[in-house]
Amino acid sequence: MSPLLRSPLAGSGPDLCYPLLLNASCRLSFRPRFTASLLYMLTFSLALLTVLLNLLLIVSISHFRQLHTPTNLVLLSLAASDLLIGLVLMPLEAHYYISSCWFLGPWLCYAYYMLCYVLTSASVASILLISLDRYLAVCQPLRYTSEVTMGRVQLAVGLCWSCAVVYNGSLLVVNTRGPPRRTSCQGECAVVVDGSSVLLELLVTFLAPISTVVALYLQVFAAALSQTRKMRSSRAAAAGGTVARRLELKAALRLGVVVVVFLLCFFPFIGFMAQEVSVNSAAWFWGAWLLYLNSCLNPLIRATVLH
Repeated sequence: MSPLLRSPLAGSGPDLCYPLLLNASCRLSFRPRFTASLLYMLTFSLALLTVLLNLLLIVSISHFRQLHTPTNLVLLSLAASDLLIGLVLMPLEAHYYISSCWFLGPWLCYAYYMLCYVLTSASVASILLISLDRYLAVCQPLRYTSEVTMGRVQLAVGLCWSCAVVYNGSLLVVNTRGPPRRTSCQGECAVVVDGSSVLLELLVTFLAPISTVVALYLQVFAAALSQTRKMRSSRAAAAGGTVARRLELKAALRLGVVVVVFLLCFFPFIGFMAQEVSVNSAAWFWGAWLLYLNSCLNPLIRATVLH
């Protein structure tokens, strides 16, 4: 795959990002005022909604002791990454696409890309932990109660975030050797990543964990169907145990919705990376915002599985 390169929208008008630099400056995009205003309103409204919903979920899990469970701890990790996406990435992505100018300098451009990679990796890792948690709860309940503890889940979440920071930081440092300077004009935010690194990123961050998620949930759904049939046909089971198993199955199925929505929102983004779609094209923009929409939908879905 060719390098990931963010560049300004093609335009022939005289408006420049930095008028004093003349030929060295990138050009502003030319959009009708109504179109630009509508895009700003939609994207920033979605960003605000994402922040508020995830903040509400984080406060709820943190405040109520009965919600301090291993499953909800992983949901808390996912909500934290979604909150940062709405708070930082959505506004910056919207403004940069609509205006085609980056006014925050090379270091913040570098930080933006770093945060984008880290939050994406952390989200995928959290989805993987959710799938593993539900697999153990439904398919191996005895092992789940003895081995899945708050301490171990906290360690797993911490390792996921640490690995996301170290891996993606190393990837960007190796490819950029510092803040991005290889720009065609002033007002551009560009990070160049070679093809082998992009393939490694696709494999490590997306394909391997997502394949594992799908495999785990196929087993969860198969086990859920099997156990549902057994509970319907067996009258000898204890009432309390039957109720507990039903709750676990319902939680697994509802968390399955989280996973399915996640996959639907992520697949277009993965396809654009693999097919060399321009990072500043309209297709990439809407693909990225479909990915961001997942961060807004997640807290609405996850609120139904808190227990």
